[in-house]
Amino acid sequence: MPEGKVGRRPAKIEDVAREAGVSIMSVSRVMRGVEGVSAKRRTQILAIAKRLGYAPNRVAGSLAAANSTLIGVSVPTLFEAVFAEIFAGMRDIFSKAGFQTVMDTTEYQPDRERRWVSRMVSWHPAGIILSGIDHTNRARRQLIDAGIPTLEIWDHTDDPIDLCVGVDHFAAGRAMGRHLVALGYRRPAYVGIESGWDLRAEARYDGFCEAFAEKGIDRVPDYRIDRRASFESGRHAAERALGEQADAPDVLYFLNDHMAFGGLMACETLGLDVPRDIGIAGFNGLNINAVLNKPLTTSITPRTLMGATGARMLVAKILGARTEKSVCMPVELFAGATTRPLRASSGFRPVIGAGANKRG
Repeated sequence: MPEGKVGRRPAKIEDVAREAGVSIMSVSRVMRGVEGVSAKRRTQILAIAKRLGYAPNRVAGSLAAANSTLIGVSVPTLFEAVFAEIFAGMRDIFSKAGFQTVMDTTEYQPDRERRWVSRMVSWHPAGIILSGIDHTNRARRQLIDAGIPTLEIWDHTDDPIDLCVGVDHFAAGRAMGRHLVALGYRRPAYVGIESGWDLRAEARYDGFCEAFAEKGIDRVPDYRIDRRASFESGRHAAERALGEQADAPDVLYFLNDHMAFGGLMACETLGLDVPRDIGIAGFNGLNINAVLNKPLTTSITPRTLMGATGARMLVAKILGARTEKSVCMPVELFAGATTRPLRASSGFRPVIGAGANKRG
């Protein structure tokens, strides 16, 4: 094989890693002068890279500024445990690969995210991470034109800006709706934050409504009280939902488990037995469920694994290695003690995998 070539194509970082018997991250650390590889191994890797003719990619789509190790992370809020757990899955992978992160919050405001993207692009970071898939056209165009490796996380699309790892929120809401229909619930209501604020939650609500529409129930009342998906807002919205209708709901579906816990407390204060008098369902499978006497019925999202998967994909893209473009992760429906027991004859299986998370 001629020097400087692997077959008929230029040498890639994977070729060096394969020949040296090390990870792609180890090769990256050596090529960028980052500590963490022994002197002997470093010498071997450099010799192999020279023999194969490998040189780190410095064009758009790799480390845009010379030896840049900065990755920008945008999240909607720091008050949600979800985003902390996603970031926890990323942290070790970025650290081991020699990257640092800088974080900002958008408070669910697209224009605020757009301004942050503009600032980050001017810094020429190694990569950018955005929460969700709904961004302004200007922000999308800036990222595409800049050629900065970009990861969209938490939501899912087959047509991302660059890379995407997330869950299908519409499918998750629909799966919960179908589960509750199978349990015999017919008077559902939804409890969330202000309409249009959290687009992933709105997608779950739409999927939930579709599940009941399949049963001929065309209207699912929704109750919104705040922009914070907190215990308090869940409790107050549940009290309103249970106090406004003569024909009260027989099941409440909450934006997340924190709001669902607030709703559970409201039901207890009103003297309602859960699940005998009313059902409660949440979303995310948050750690609060581990300490409740009545575990919430909820949808468990793989948040830490999602963060780790996204981080590996982004590092691979930054280093010029091959990686998947879009990954839809599985969501597991957990049938807890806050809804009626599932009848064995129903035939319903409360698990949705990545292949099932599609609309239609």
